[in-house]
Amino acid sequence: MARILAVDDEPAIRSLLERTLGKDGHDVRCAACAEEALAAHPERYDLVLLDVMMPGMDGFELCRIVRARTDAPIVFLTAKAAEEDAVFGLGVGADDYVRKPFGAAELRAKVAAHLRREKRERVYALAFGDVRLDLAARELYVGEARVALTKTEFDVCEFLARHPGQVFSRDQIVEGVLGWGAESDAATISVHVSNARAKLKAAGAEPVQTVWGVGYKWIA
Repeated sequence: MARILAVDDEPAIRSLLERTLGKDGHDVRCAACAEEALAAHPERYDLVLLDVMMPGMDGFELCRIVRARTDAPIVFLTAKAAEEDAVFGLGVGADDYVRKPFGAAELRAKVAAHLRREKRERVYALAFGDVRLDLAARELYVGEARVALTKTEFDVCEFLARHPGQVFSRDQIVEGVLGWGAESDAATISVHVSNARAKLKAAGAEPVQTVWGVGYKWIA
């Protein structure tokens, strides 16, 4: 069982989230706006679901605040169909998104997958020259400098680094990292890889290489 904070201004959606995720034994707390969400102390939850379009503070700004307080997975619930909105959401700290209207099975699968990732035991470190992944602390370093990756960015790097030199497609990375396969989810991998590569490059390292027409690989 996990503690989940669900933030949405529509009562019907909040009721749906509470009923659907409650069936899996989760303790779901609902909030109707950003102010209620912050008052509920989001750092105390195992996963946060955020609506994008809300009165007052929108989901993007709330995500920034929540991400500064917790490393728990953040999943956007969005009716916005434009790809740039989803990309923007990932850029401000979210791990994933679900498009409205969503099916109960899809929502439950995504929540379960993210919670499963949180329970994985990490007790090793991986080192490649100046690049080091501390898997216990979930931190990546280039030399002595820590690279501030999001949870999903780190997990993608970890997955690739565990198989140096091997090329993986976006769908394979989705399956290996997130645990389910869907075309829209595969598209988010490109965003996470791009963000991680930009941060690594700024720190002086480029271990992730694009293999055009195929996918990505980690250079040892």
